[in-house]
Amino acid sequence: MLADYAVRVEQSRGRRYPEPQHPYRNDFQRDRDRVVHARAFRRLEAKTQVFTRRYSDHFRNRLTHTIEVAQIARTIAAQLGLNVDLVEALALVHDVGHPPFGHAGEKALDTAMRAHGYFFDHNLHALRIVEDFELRYAAFRGLNLTFEVREGIIKHSHDYNAEEFPELAEYLLDRQPPLEAQLIDVADEIAYSTADLDDGYEARLLTLESIRANIPVFDDFYHEVEGTYLDAIEKLKFNEALKRMLNRWVGDLISHTEKQIRAAPVKTLEDVRSYPQRLVTLSPSIEQERRTAKEFLHKNLYYSASLDPEKNAAERVIAELFEFWMEKPEKLPSSYREKAASEPLARVVCDYIAGMTDNYIYEQHQKFCATVI
Repeated sequence: MLADYAVRVEQSRGRRYPEPQHPYRNDFQRDRDRVVHARAFRRLEAKTQVFTRRYSDHFRNRLTHTIEVAQIARTIAAQLGLNVDLVEALALVHDVGHPPFGHAGEKALDTAMRAHGYFFDHNLHALRIVEDFELRYAAFRGLNLTFEVREGIIKHSHDYNAEEFPELAEYLLDRQPPLEAQLIDVADEIAYSTADLDDGYEARLLTLESIRANIPVFDDFYHEVEGTYLDAIEKLKFNEALKRMLNRWVGDLISHTEKQIRAAPVKTLEDVRSYPQRLVTLSPSIEQERRTAKEFLHKNLYYSASLDPEKNAAERVIAELFEFWMEKPEKLPSSYREKAASEPLARVVCDYIAGMTDNYIYEQHQKFCATVI
């Protein structure tokens, strides 16, 4: 049962290019399936989340992270009476705009673009992917997703100013996104904050002692687990404590969001859109727990000296390839050379690099830059 404030597929603003209804899938289900079958989605399997495969092939990549976000978001959406089909489509598409090498790659690509007067934004790049780059249908370019999914791609985690981004005017930039889109941002934060603790611990870059000393909520749960599972090995106790922390945050997000919806009060989707702030949030105390964990991860994992060699190599590879193709655009694939006739070359080079997997960009760097990494 959908809540009155949920998005209803029958009231969708539709697709850019009208299509007949499918006999047994609604439009949001079709959007979900189009994302899953997209090349950009498949490429997420070979894009770094935090760790490259030098450490292990057990760690999350961009695709497995995306699946975890979808699982968490679906669970929460069902409890809140939101449109689960829309939430799943948004969760699965939310990271397709990320370049290779995780956040190091995003930083390097943005730096390269700014040197030419532009910038890189993975949400806007994701929109370009689903609107133009994916070629699967004879009737139109892109995936022809519904308005609600396209809106959620750009607005789930960022607010864009209509004066600064006039090309996005159709996406109601002066109004809040639906709760389904708001949910994706918080589910994403919860997913990677817990998953990266797990991977960091498995990689032995984070010790159990340091996690317990710096993340009090985890320490409380670990102490509780120790009293329950006396003979369990450390890793299983770690898993139990992390699971309980995840459950605590998800449960709080559900209950606090319900509380905010009642207090607003929000009755309809129009109420959600016109409300002055986002409603899908953790309670202040739990939000502080999440921030504490995130700060710990930034200090001890994301900016760990152990990861510096790979991050530095990633940034150098992107910078050198970017400048190579800026100087020798004739070396670009023919489809990108054609785009360069009508679009800024820097944007075209950026689009090409952003779509690459970690392995492929290394191959291209070896081929064109002949530099030993």
